[in-house]
Amino acid sequence: MEITWWGHATCTVEDSGVRLLTDPLFARRLAHLRRRRGAVPPPEAAVADAVLVSHLHADHLHLPSLARLARGTRLLVPRGAPGAVPGLARIAGVRGLVVTEVAPGDTVAVRDGVRGAGASGGGVRVRVVSARHDGRRLPFGPRLAPALGYVIEGASRTYFAGDTGLFDSMADEVGPVDVALLPVGGWGPNLGPGHLDAAGAARALALLAPAAAVPVHWGTYWPIGMDAVRPHEFHAPGEEFARCARREAPKVSVRVPAHGERVRLP
Repeated sequence: MEITWWGHATCTVEDSGVRLLTDPLFARRLAHLRRRRGAVPPPEAAVADAVLVSHLHADHLHLPSLARLARGTRLLVPRGAPGAVPGLARIAGVRGLVVTEVAPGDTVAVRDGVRGAGASGGGVRVRVVSARHDGRRLPFGPRLAPALGYVIEGASRTYFAGDTGLFDSMADEVGPVDVALLPVGGWGPNLGPGHLDAAGAARALALLAPAAAVPVHWGTYWPIGMDAVRPHEFHAPGEEFARCARREAPKVSVRVPAHGERVRLP
């Protein structure tokens, strides 16, 4: 099983001949944010059998990035997302994306649809779990769709947490996993509620007890004009998570990839 971190919460997970892409964000700039580290992902980053969208925030459900997906790509989104984000239905129609609305407790079978039946592997299942995060499209918009996490079950079990805070039932909902992709930072000097910082992600790691972990959602985007404001919050969360994990969950192997780096995990 291999994972490529493209930056922010965008990862390619390759398991059992299937490619899954999380929260694709391929922009150099998004509103007041600019990409400060790592190149914009290449075209092959948009190749996936299925795409997992964790919530409706524009840095996770990014319509121009979804427009780069190949025709027929399956798109898993929180239940209610097409109604909350009208542009989603338009792009899905133009690009021929197959949109599946999901909620916690759902399980979706994903097979090798984009690259043809000749590829190896028998597919994977994606299990949908809760997240603790305000996933509204706008800061003051209605709560029309939940924030989600996903567990990818193939040869390995990989938990993509999306954006979330630590919650009591996390380990019970997620269940046993081999790899955890955990958010450890953000795109500004203050995270606010419903997020994990490096120390909080390490505490989550101790509860989940996977064999390996990769920190995501850090070190990519930062507000324009704020380069000198708390730069530690931009540069440090990945390695800080690794340090905290050695204390909180010493048996877990933590990999901190560079942007665009592919790592092989258990």
